[in-house]
Amino acid sequence: MSVNPPVVELSTGADYEALAARFRPIFARIAEGELERERSRSLPYEPIRWLKEAGFGAVRVPVAHGGAGASLPQLFRLLIELAEADANLPQALRGHFAFVEDRLNAAPSPERDRWLARFVAGELVGNAWTEVGDVKIGEVITKVSQQDGKWVVNGRKFYSTGSIFADWIDVFARREDTGEDVIAAVSTHQTGVVQFDDWNGFGQKTTGSGASVFNNAVVEPDNILPFSSRFKYQTALYQLVLLAVLAGISRAAARDAAEAVRGRTRIFSHGNAPLVRHDVQIQQVVGQLHALAFAAEATAVAAAEPAQRAYEARFAGDAEAERQANIDAELASAKGQLVVADLALRASTDLFNALGASAAVADRLLDRHWRNARTVATHNPLVYKAKVIGDWAINGTEPPYVWQIGGSPAAETPAKTA
Repeated sequence: MSVNPPVVELSTGADYEALAARFRPIFARIAEGELERERSRSLPYEPIRWLKEAGFGAVRVPVAHGGAGASLPQLFRLLIELAEADANLPQALRGHFAFVEDRLNAAPSPERDRWLARFVAGELVGNAWTEVGDVKIGEVITKVSQQDGKWVVNGRKFYSTGSIFADWIDVFARREDTGEDVIAAVSTHQTGVVQFDDWNGFGQKTTGSGASVFNNAVVEPDNILPFSSRFKYQTALYQLVLLAVLAGISRAAARDAAEAVRGRTRIFSHGNAPLVRHDVQIQQVVGQLHALAFAAEATAVAAAEPAQRAYEARFAGDAEAERQANIDAELASAKGQLVVADLALRASTDLFNALGASAAVADRLLDRHWRNARTVATHNPLVYKAKVIGDWAINGTEPPYVWQIGGSPAAETPAKTA
């Protein structure tokens, strides 16, 4: 069924090389400090500030609103380049780009224009969706309510990735008055928001993925958005950011292997050349690493193309075309996850085949590539993504667009003994 679509300025693409040239010097500065941040577990406040000031958070905003007008595949190409410099940063910005995408999908309004202006001004958005504690699946403990004539948010979240760097937090909550699930866009510049750097994973250590506590945090009425209006391909987009991270890790692993081999002076007596960089077997290993990185990047960028179609279909006035584009976006991100996770884990392991035992010295931190890839690949279990793809291919079952994690009701039933 076709309807008259609203007139909306779309972000359909920019000159990628010109766009990337704006940020590559910043990416290079970020890469210079990556090892020290990893070694000392220092959060990247300064690199985030560099990106904010350069307008990185507004690359998806239409040109008519002051942004760069980049397409989604172009955004993910940029995130891959950033992830090669520091894999933590694209994940720290994951919530921001998802919220930007939601506002891009919103109908034209003064409220939408205000958000686009905030993005162009450099303001960043974090996210806080995951409940902590004894929460059953489907329950939402974080609440939005009215107190003394103001709307406030109360609750505690974990995995609030990037929120510690942000000006706003995209909070998944439930209205106490109606029971409706909503997104509350809460300003971090208030005493009612307290954030913690208590993420203790073995990888992606500086993404700022800790807890956020909301204690009567004020939220403006215009910033309480029905979750049902959220853009359809959101889960795909969240996953695409992680694919970009994995592709960037693959590139970094291939880069570090080549650099280490190039400078290596110690050889094995049973090697094939007087210098390791001339050893054909080592050249083969490094060549394979670069091929893995190439395939990971190509897959991640290709997986983003259906999401761009879904975005454009949102305003084309053809409901069936939009539905199919959203299905394609979800399936493409799932297929990409299955492939890119494997490529990144292989690249981050195989780089050691080009080097000696000295590559395992802790100070060199070459293990960070595997630790980061393993951590990212653990998001959204691969087996369930494969199942979604297979169910569509066999039965035409539409993939789920939203899913949750929480305590199982079955866990409350004592196990029967024989």
